[in-house]
Amino acid sequence: MTAALETEADAGLRDQRRLFRLNRRLPSAEEYGWMRAAEDAWIGRLAAEHVAAAPEFGSLADLVKALGELHAAEQADIPASQDYLALSATLEEFKAVVGQFAVDGLIESQPLLPVVPRLPYRAGMAVFRVLIDELGCGNEDQAHSQLYRDLLTELGMSLDLDDYIDGTGAAGLAYVNLFHWLAARAESPEYFLGAYAYFEASVLYGFQGFAQAAKRLGIEHHQYFTEHLYIDQYHSRQMRGAIKAYDEEAGADLAKVWAGVTLTSAIVAEANEAAITLARTGAVR
Repeated sequence: MTAALETEADAGLRDQRRLFRLNRRLPSAEEYGWMRAAEDAWIGRLAAEHVAAAPEFGSLADLVKALGELHAAEQADIPASQDYLALSATLEEFKAVVGQFAVDGLIESQPLLPVVPRLPYRAGMAVFRVLIDELGCGNEDQAHSQLYRDLLTELGMSLDLDDYIDGTGAAGLAYVNLFHWLAARAESPEYFLGAYAYFEASVLYGFQGFAQAAKRLGIEHHQYFTEHLYIDQYHSRQMRGAIKAYDEEAGADLAKVWAGVTLTSAIVAEANEAAITLARTGAVR
C-alpha cells in the first residue's frame, strides 16, 4: 500500500513538472493532447467537484458576502505553519520557502494574460488593470517578478527559473499550473474570476507571515511581500468589479465563480503547507 501511494505521488509530481514546462512553451499537437488529458484528470475533475458542492446563491451579492465570510474565517484561523514562518523560521528555512515559490515569483502574472481576451470588455479591462500593476505599470523595477528577483539576489539564490523546477514539490507546481489552466483552458472564465478575486484578497493576510519573517530576519528586499499587502487591497476591489461586470455583460454562473474561489483556497493552502514542511523537514510533497 505504501509503495503504491509513493508511486502515485511520484507520478503526480512528474505530471506537474511536465505541465509546468509545457505551459512555458508552444506544445506539439501530441503534447497538447497530453496536457488536456492530464488537466481533465486533475484540475477539471476537482473543479467539477467544487461546482457540485457550491451553495445555491440567490444573487451575486450573496456570493460576495460569502466570499467575505470565507476570508474572515481564514484570517481568524491562520495555520500554525504560518506562525512558525513569521516567528521562528531560520534564514535557511526562509530561503527554502522562497525557493519553493520561485516558480511563481519569477514569472508572476504571466500565466494570467490569456484570460483577458476571453472576457467581455468591461470585465476584461478590470482584470487588465490588475495585471498592469502586477507587471509594474511599465516600470521594470516595480514589476512583482523583479521584486522577487531582488529578494533572491539578496538571499544569494539563482535567478534562473530552470534551477527551481526539479526541486519544487507537486503542490508548488500545481499552484502555478492551476492559474495557467484557469486563464487559458478552463471551459469558462468564471472559474478564473472567482479564483483571482479570492486570491487577491487572501494575500492581505496570507502574506503577513512572509513579510514578518523577512523583516525579523533583517532582509532588506522585503518589498515583494509588503507591496502585495498594500496594492492588493485595490486589486481585490477590481476583481469584485470584474465579476460584477461579467455578470452584467454575460450572466455569471455563480457556482463556477464559487468553485474558482474554493478550489484556489484549497490549492494555495496546500502549497503553503508543503513549502513550509519542506523547509522544516527537507521532505518534498
